[in-house]
Amino acid sequence: MTLDEFRRQWLSPEPYIVAHTSGSTGTPKEIRLLKADMRLSARATNSRFGIKSDSVLAIPLSMDYIAGKMMAVRAFEAGCRLIELPVSNRIEINESVDLLAIVPSQVDSIVSDANAHHIRNVIIGGARLDDTRRRMLAGMPFAAFCTYGMTETCSHVALSDAIDPQGIYSAMPGISFSIDSRDCLRITADSMSFGTLQTNDVVELLDSGRFRWLGRADNVINSGGIKIMAEELECCLQAVLKVPFYIKAEPDDKWGEVPVLVAEAPHNMLPQLQQAIDSLGLGRRKPQLIYCVHALPRTANGKIRRV
Repeated sequence: MTLDEFRRQWLSPEPYIVAHTSGSTGTPKEIRLLKADMRLSARATNSRFGIKSDSVLAIPLSMDYIAGKMMAVRAFEAGCRLIELPVSNRIEINESVDLLAIVPSQVDSIVSDANAHHIRNVIIGGARLDDTRRRMLAGMPFAAFCTYGMTETCSHVALSDAIDPQGIYSAMPGISFSIDSRDCLRITADSMSFGTLQTNDVVELLDSGRFRWLGRADNVINSGGIKIMAEELECCLQAVLKVPFYIKAEPDDKWGEVPVLVAEAPHNMLPQLQQAIDSLGLGRRKPQLIYCVHALPRTANGKIRRV
């Protein structure tokens, strides 16, 4: 979908926009987002970043997904210009930009861009930001934030300073948080049509407006009574593994479940991967097996899909 095609949808008399979830945590599904909700979300972001009619927004992401759609709505609501960049990991900024929306794989490009000083704010979503890229953002001339949200909430409902190693998320205006019996995040937005939304994201709740994301409840590995968060383990491994990978559970006669690693790498890299993992001293959290595959399964927008 192009920006012009989305603009026509936005200006149509229909009260909703048809969108699709990414499919990274299940089968992609079609949902209808009320334009009224999208406007509320856009106004909150515009207020947070001081976006006005003379501002410039830019996006190198597909308009098929919520990140692209919401950048367009922010521009529409502010009456400002939106630059639609090529969907690529090579981003070139040639003019001043007040808000740029990207995914983690695009961080490498903007931190090495000689024109990075033209950027004022960057929001990063779609996947967890690894520690290597977090460190790359330190000292950059722009402010960078990780986003937490989903298609159902019309993009982000919380932001975290991208260089904060603790990854503490703070609620956007009008949003509050609580947890259920599993310590999974519950989102409340009284002004939006969804009202309250229960997630499967395990968090450490700090207060009603802040939390630290730990991982998906679906991905908790119970190994002999020790609960291992797949996402936290992946974050540790990213320091030593330079290939795409993910962690999943596999049945084990002794421990019930153990973590295993699936890496996009040739089989002759197996000893190198094993040595890198052993160097971390992970104890019981260490992946017990490594599978090397030609290509990891991915969603339509490039996210790794656990299978």
